Amino acid sequence: MTAPFQKLALPGRVELVSNPAGLPKIRVTGAFSTAEIYPHGAHVTQFQKNGEPPLLFLSRQSLFAADKAIRGGIPVCFPWFGAREGAVMHGIARLTTWELMETAADPAGRVKLMFRLPPEPLLAAGWPPAHVTLTVSVAEKLTLDLAVRNDTAQDFVFEDCLHTYFSVGDISQVEIIGLKGVQYLDKVEQFARKLESDEAIKISSEVDRVYLNATGAVAIRDAKWRRIISVAKSGSTSTVVWNPWQAKASAMADFGDDEYGGMVCVESGNVGDSKVALKPGQSAALQVVFSSAPWP
Repeated sequence: MTAPFQKLALPGRVELVSNPAGLPKIRVTGAFSTAEIYPHGAHVTQFQKNGEPPLLFLSRQSLFAADKAIRGGIPVCFPWFGAREGAVMHGIARLTTWELMETAADPAGRVKLMFRLPPEPLLAAGWPPAHVTLTVSVAEKLTLDLAVRNDTAQDFVFEDCLHTYFSVGDISQVEIIGLKGVQYLDKVEQFARKLESDEAIKISSEVDRVYLNATGAVAIRDAKWRRIISVAKSGSTSTVVWNPWQAKASAMADFGDDEYGGMVCVESGNVGDSKVALKPGQSAALQVVFSSAPWP
């Protein structure tokens, strides 16, 4: 990737480096924040506003290998979500090296990068070779735009999800706001359908929920770090909330035994019955904007 990347490097703004395991990553430096993105999976692993704790959680046990998914940050789940018999978890996108197509920085210090999913992995997995891009905008806020265009002559039906891991001070002091009154599937209880009755969702055990017809913004109130994280989205009807808790965390090779206490996933996408169906020539766009502010 080194030679093609050099044409898109922006000195002082967009630079190609390697992590200790040798996997290439892109370091982004803006006026308001910094970020790190791996072409492997077009995976944003770090975003940090100047003077704040990291917004994203990245496991210290993550396996940085070409045939493994990175644990933490913002995995791109596509074209399916969750388990699928005979196939990798959460789709092929997070195991594929995406092509960096464009970079730009404006005078205000905002930096934008666009990645493209090569069509070959889709074809190899038996899927139509749709045109898929991810645009990452690094500024005071972090914005991700996942765009899918069906350039084929057949219908294209898929799931997508930006599986975002947030870094928090202490999960026992976290509240998730914005899902009251929304129905969800509780995967911990064999996909039982339930109605969210709590104004503020608190986590004290394993949580794995798919909220249905959930189109609104969600806030994560972190009492320990005195911070409110906002997750605003469009083109998404599913919100997933996940924390593995102690037993499952201990069973995961790429997740520290105690790390469940410093993270929570609030994911935005279209999964299950909310999958996206595109006719030939149609497009779909999923946008998520992540921001943070001090807790008053």
